[in-house]
Amino acid sequence: MVTYTDIEAAAARLAGQVLDTPCVESRTLGEIVGAQVFLKFENLQFTASFKERGALNKLAALVASGQPLKGVIAASAGNHAQGVAHHAQRLGLRAVIVMPQHTPTVKVERTRGFGAEVVLYGETFDEASEHALALAAAQGLAFVHPFDDPLVIAGQGTIGVEMLRTQPTLDTLVIAVGGGGLISGIATAVRHLKPGVEIVGVQTSRFPAMVNAIKGTAHAQGHNTIAEGIAVGQPGQITREIIRALVDDLVLVDEGDIEQAVLMLLEIEKTVVEGAGAAGLAALLKYPQRFKGRKVGLVLSGGNIDPLLLAAIIERGMVRAGRLARIRVGARDTPGVLARITAIVAEAGANIDEVHHQRAFSTLSAQSVEVELVLQTRNPAHVSEVIARLAAAGFDARVY
Repeated sequence: MVTYTDIEAAAARLAGQVLDTPCVESRTLGEIVGAQVFLKFENLQFTASFKERGALNKLAALVASGQPLKGVIAASAGNHAQGVAHHAQRLGLRAVIVMPQHTPTVKVERTRGFGAEVVLYGETFDEASEHALALAAAQGLAFVHPFDDPLVIAGQGTIGVEMLRTQPTLDTLVIAVGGGGLISGIATAVRHLKPGVEIVGVQTSRFPAMVNAIKGTAHAQGHNTIAEGIAVGQPGQITREIIRALVDDLVLVDEGDIEQAVLMLLEIEKTVVEGAGAAGLAALLKYPQRFKGRKVGLVLSGGNIDPLLLAAIIERGMVRAGRLARIRVGARDTPGVLARITAIVAEAGANIDEVHHQRAFSTLSAQSVEVELVLQTRNPAHVSEVIARLAAAGFDARVY
């Protein structure tokens, strides 16, 4: 088991090498979920993730040991990779990183940018990890596990120390769980400093391995998630025992909850957070009664999200909020009909994003036309107003 003394030693190694990130209250999010919400901005680290804490603690300990070191190797979906690569480069160590083949390009390129040798292998983290262990044995490299290592766990535990130092009145922590390194480190620190704090772990319902391991459930595992940073099929052995001993509860959130949380953090806090980094807020959104009236600390664990994925999340969020709508308008195919339709939409205060004028691909009569519009609107009531105005003008209009 990792001890608080280990975390103190990690804090000494990390001092001045990683950012002591802000932990501040979000009053707006608090009003939405009915609790006081405090955000720890680990997405502001140089590699945009908390992972460099554990990586640096491990690497610094290896260097300080005085043992011959040919280099280090790690398996990671991205954030641990960047942490290892960045600090290995700073310490003058060779770094080899094995990443699953479908890791977001932004993470792959950033890792290479830190001077690491990137090997893309396997469909999952577990396959990449097995390959990394084989390469470590073949090339004599030190394996840096992303979560199931006492030094890595101790490094992540420094987050808990900083959170309670900045916000000593916190009574609840809601922490994302993949392999369990982050919550294990934080729980170890918090149980020493303030034992009464409730600690809740969050997993995506598509990768519920730790929930199954701790609770004895048999939730099915999926194949992909927007929270790829916590998409771990096999939880750690060390972390599993720490979580069983120190964590109060584990909950599951869905993809839609995570999407909503990413978008809210972008809109309200003006901060970019990846899916895994938004898991804590997703839990508050899904289970508001569970945390009502509490002083809740969340860790925004990373901000390395693919820009295309972020764009898709924004668009889908706008659709759910009624700020982007797709309507279909049927009309007689006569000169000027499209101009009349667009004029009515403009008078209703909606802005047109896309227009598709369909004749062949329509079930209407050959003398009719179907106009598909994608509109920028204010809310669902505004969409209904646009439809009503088109209907009043004699058009068959509906949302689809």
